[in-house]
Amino acid sequence: MTVHSSLPTPHSSRILVVAPSWIGDTILAQPLFVRLHERGAMIDVLAPAWSAPLLQRMPQIRRVIESPFRHGDFAFFARRALGRQLAAAHYAAAYVLPNSWKSALVPFFAGIPERIGYQGEARFGLLNRRHKLDEAELPQLAQRYARLADPAGSTRVPPLPAPHLASSREQQQAARHALGLPLDASPVIFCPGAEYGPAKRWPAPHFAALAQRLGSQADPVWILGSAADQVIGDSIVERAGACAVNLCGRTSLEQAIDLIAAARLVVSNDSGLMHVAAALERPLLALYGSSSPVYTPPLSTRAKIVTLNVECSPCFQRQCPLGHFKCMEGMAPDYVLSQSRTL
Repeated sequence: MTVHSSLPTPHSSRILVVAPSWIGDTILAQPLFVRLHERGAMIDVLAPAWSAPLLQRMPQIRRVIESPFRHGDFAFFARRALGRQLAAAHYAAAYVLPNSWKSALVPFFAGIPERIGYQGEARFGLLNRRHKLDEAELPQLAQRYARLADPAGSTRVPPLPAPHLASSREQQQAARHALGLPLDASPVIFCPGAEYGPAKRWPAPHFAALAQRLGSQADPVWILGSAADQVIGDSIVERAGACAVNLCGRTSLEQAIDLIAAARLVVSNDSGLMHVAAALERPLLALYGSSSPVYTPPLSTRAKIVTLNVECSPCFQRQCPLGHFKCMEGMAPDYVLSQSRTL
């Protein structure tokens, strides 16, 4: 294997990655981790606490360092203090995945000799190996992250390794036991949330109608999400009755991973849990409306993108700016059900 001189020395290099804040983006960073790990890198990741369970399920990651900074926090002096603490690790290189100025501060204060990322927010003094992004050349976020493993200026677009999260049968059984769920079920799982906003969410009545077609009182659909999705889950159950069980807010992220790992089908909006299902290689219907399946598709051969491609989509807005929400309202439950038969 040819090793470029600008890359950290294989087999002995210790690398710090500053991870993105979102769950889905963290999974889409795994192809970068795979490429670095194949070169012998020992990878530590600075990440928010909520994404640690994902990183701990990735075999390429040696250690997760919990970031104390909330999304949007500047916290200059705290970042400087953390950087100085991390200086003792003597990292050979740092990969800064977020594009903000503040996200590059910790590696700078840690004195890491190579600090790698995309140009953005006047980071000239903080990063010393800056990539210039060509959005047309690299339409996918995962491609953009993976490109950082190459020298700046590279035009190679290599195949992306598929993300993969580990989940053992023992972990799956433990999650079900803790939640009082049947140990032998092979469930359909719905993920009706989307933290970015309602424009990314398939309507609850549509989810309920699909639950009535796919679930039953004896074998109900399991609805997964955060505490913020409890109301949506309750709305689905209210319409679907005993055909669905609302688990939103009842599971940890680790438990959600292990429940999804044994699903016979997952139906999800474009969300973090959609990428979890893809990384667990489950049959997946990924519903897209306001967001783009070109930018953040599920990286799995077992996933099918479902979208109506209406003329105003993707708009990338939190709320439908035109008020009609055709991209999701028009996606009928029977149409989504028909797509499941092609998996």
